[in-house]
Amino acid sequence: MGVYRDQLLPRFQDKVMGRKSTREVRARVCAGLRGEVVEIGFGSGLNAPFYPAEVTKVLAVEPSTVCMRIAEPRIADSSVRVELAGLTGERLDLPSGEFVAVLSTWTLCTIPDLASALEEIRRVLRPGGALHFVEHGHAPDPNVANWQRRLEPLQKRFAGGCHLTRKIPEAIEHAGFHVERLDSYYFKGEPKPYSYTFEGRATKG
Repeated sequence: MGVYRDQLLPRFQDKVMGRKSTREVRARVCAGLRGEVVEIGFGSGLNAPFYPAEVTKVLAVEPSTVCMRIAEPRIADSSVRVELAGLTGERLDLPSGEFVAVLSTWTLCTIPDLASALEEIRRVLRPGGALHFVEHGHAPDPNVANWQRRLEPLQKRFAGGCHLTRKIPEAIEHAGFHVERLDSYYFKGEPKPYSYTFEGRATKG
């Protein structure tokens, strides 16, 4: 799985996650970002075209060197300065209480220790700072949720550790955030077990 995970999967995900329907969501999730932003799971820089003018710098947390190479043209085209700031969301080498916002797009599903990552996100945010997120996860329909449980082992193996059954808003609230905006829906054009989506913003109290 080494060559697949390290070389092929980043290129595949760049194509899949760069389609038009995801760009519309990225634009919504990035709206309102400002100042220095920590992006968990920077990936191949697909959010870079949607950073608002008020963003002064993005601290990119990304373990894949292939993703960062693919991202280079997008970083070059962006007016926002991007700096690599770590390899994992579970342990951020960043100061506490320093940042206005954290951005996560389809990333929290893949982090092995989600609780630790959310604790770290909360730590680096200022009081009142916001986590902007879009993630997929546990569907409310029992039949769909059953299929998610069946498919999750295969999904984790071939999609970079991606979990289908995580209850993302509950996890965010459990970490001490207040979810102030949340839209939940099936992502159009995708099979339901893979597409139930949480899109919103949560603030640090």
